[in-house]
Amino acid sequence: KEEYHIESRILNIHTLKPIDKKAIIKAAGETNIILTVEEHQVGGFGNIIAGVIARNKKYSTPLLLDMIGVEDRFGESGAPWELTKIFGLTGEHIAQRAKKLYDREK
Repeated sequence: KEEYHIESRILNIHTLKPIDKKAIIKAAGETNIILTVEEHQVGGFGNIIAGVIARNKKYSTPLLLDMIGVEDRFGESGAPWELTKIFGLTGEHIAQRAKKLYDREK
């Protein structure tokens, strides 16, 4: 927030079933930007979120969506902090991707 001057929020979706559709739709409607982050292959969680939004949100403005996660490669062994760095899941990486997405909205 301090570096990029962007207000953000985090939805902690701790389970996919049942999923909190109301919170997801509300966030999408209020921000018009959704960035999902998953600690495994991209697609599962992000696609579920995209599906919830597509089936339930009524658009008055375009919505931007991006997904962060492991990009089609096999896992590795190591300390958690090492693995988040290897797979681009650090706070810095997430902030950079959020900034790129935010800049596309302007």
